[in-house]
Amino acid sequence: MAFLIVLIMGVSGCGKSSLGLALARDRGWEFLDADDFHPPANIAKMAAGIPLDDTDRSPWLDRLAGLLAEHAAKRKSLVLACSALKESYRQRLASGAAFRLVHLTGSRELLAARLQGREGHFMAASLLDSQLATLETPTGAIIVDIALPPIEQLALIKAALGHSDK
Repeated sequence: MAFLIVLIMGVSGCGKSSLGLALARDRGWEFLDADDFHPPANIAKMAAGIPLDDTDRSPWLDRLAGLLAEHAAKRKSLVLACSALKESYRQRLASGAAFRLVHLTGSRELLAARLQGREGHFMAASLLDSQLATLETPTGAIIVDIALPPIEQLALIKAALGHSDK
């Protein structure tokens, strides 16, 4: 049986978790949110409006790469929602397992509006500009405009992935 790992990436507020969960449910796959694997020090830093640096992200990325490797070893399909803003981060994640990359994109205004309306998340809305400055646009990714309705976003991803085994 074929398996597939999909990494849904983008800046905070783009809808990675919601769309990733919808895709995983649609395909009958496991869903993981990279935010759930941040150490407490990273969460405290982001909640205080302090951007993470590469040193902060290093153990987190290693843990995520390990999770990808575990799924690949078990040939278990997975959707991972992860910011993966830099190419070096994506390469580090790919050291665990190959994945199809989905990049959620949108205007700064739309992203800011979403962050302002979000409750119960540790990521400070003030970090949006820092994330946009850090973002390195990937090549070879499935590009999805977050201005589209969620159902259309999901349909675009499913069409791009093709008829993969569930």
